Amino acid sequence: MKITYDPKVDILRIILSDVPIEDSDEEKPGVILDYDEDGNIIGLEILDASKKNR
Repeated sequence: MKITYDPKVDILRIILSDVPIEDSDEEKPGVILDYDEDGNIIGLEILDASKKNR
């Protein structure tokens, strides 16, 4: 697992697996899930991360 934050664009990224991303979907506003070819969640991005409720 790898977690990164880019303050310039305010995105928090959590990578669960290094396999290629097959598809992505904005599950909720500002939360993007990445899937592998089998439909497993392999990562997620949180947009405007510093503005989300804690």
